[in-house]
Amino acid sequence: MERDKIIFLRNFFFCAFITGVVFALFYVIATYVFWETATQWVAQFYKVDEKEFGRIVLTFFTNVRLVVVFLFLVPALALHWMARKK
Repeated sequence: MERDKIIFLRNFFFCAFITGVVFALFYVIATYVFWETATQWVAQFYKVDEKEFGRIVLTFFTNVRLVVVFLFLVPALALHWMARKK
């Protein structure tokens, strides 16, 4: 692969990682601020209690972390090392 393409892909994945982190932080803050409202809505619409809703939210943030780190950061680091070698 050409060095310019490697650098472009590296920058793309790194920008995607940064964007993913920003959105994850936004979701954390929004979840913290609107926890009471969200639990009431979920309980009313989906008949899920607060304990189960907490598990769902925890699973969501675990999946976000996996996607952001392993689909964006890891390829960016690998491409960074490839660009340095050449």
